[in-house]
Amino acid sequence: MTPDNSSPLLSVRNLKTYFFLDEGTVRAVDGVDFDVLPGQILGIVGESGCGKSVTIKSILRIVEKPGRLVDGSILFRAGGQEEPVDLARLDPKGKRIRAIRGAEIALIPQEPMAAFSPVHTIGDQILEAILLHQDVSQEEAWRMAVQRLDEVGVPDPERRMRAYSWELSGGLRQRAIIAMALACNPRLLIADEPTTAIDVTTQAQILNLLRRLREQHNMAIIFITHDLGVIAQLADYVVVMYLGQVMEAGPVEQIFHDPHHPYTRALLRSIPSIHSPSHTLLPTIEGSIPHPFNRPPGCPFHPRCREAMPDVCNRGFPQRHAIDAQHSVHCFLYSPAQDGPAIPAATASEPSRQP
Repeated sequence: MTPDNSSPLLSVRNLKTYFFLDEGTVRAVDGVDFDVLPGQILGIVGESGCGKSVTIKSILRIVEKPGRLVDGSILFRAGGQEEPVDLARLDPKGKRIRAIRGAEIALIPQEPMAAFSPVHTIGDQILEAILLHQDVSQEEAWRMAVQRLDEVGVPDPERRMRAYSWELSGGLRQRAIIAMALACNPRLLIADEPTTAIDVTTQAQILNLLRRLREQHNMAIIFITHDLGVIAQLADYVVVMYLGQVMEAGPVEQIFHDPHHPYTRALLRSIPSIHSPSHTLLPTIEGSIPHPFNRPPGCPFHPRCREAMPDVCNRGFPQRHAIDAQHSVHCFLYSPAQDGPAIPAATASEPSRQP
């Protein structure tokens, strides 16, 4: 399902989050743009270290020091308001962002075992989320928590409310953390690699669960993963990131059947296929992601790119080139002369935004 709503629920523009270390500056997110429509599932893909998790932490304003959001806007339509609020301008510890975080924007973290407190029951932690954001009694909050656990497929939810996280299997822990994220009926759910540490059978169940919840609640989802196979099953729209920048973005069908950026094509080539000859090595992307203190000039992917052009790709980051109304790519292979001068690589000398 692709939502009909034309006004974005979330609009991220020129998002930059840097980490200022003694050894130098790490540009973890360096000018990211994307929109999320109501009811849409947006997939963000890329290798580990590409800035996917820092992007969603920037949206939630939970970037740890010495990280800092230095530029950009994060426009979110909170509470169904016509006028969006810029989350980038809110105090990360202020009352306004805390009212949005957990209630209207919820997070499913990478590792539920680490997300849950081992000394408090599952029920206590879900109750805390409900009571913090909703004006309900303890009894009503308990009923809502049990209902959420039942909705995500946790068997015997009344008994599981009194269990600790270490008493649950990996699949049940994942369902419990989803239940806690859904406790306050968020308008946007952010799932940060929620299927990485579980077996393929449980992974399929979790993906089906997310699809069903999206349909039931018209809830938008940002799904972070490095697994393009998962993205093909779940997402409506895909953003491909590399070293903190967007390489390509478009509807999932176009990204898989008509990829334009060499990085996107390289990622797709590395997906195992039942049609691949047996006893042959899978294609890989040569080299590795550069060290954050040694970023290459120009397009960050050009040292690993088979189609890199000398004295072109290393001179600046290419401007956005529209393939069509929904599909775009940042690559000098597509009409570089018509794109105008290259955008110089961002520097750390820009004015910083205080947390």
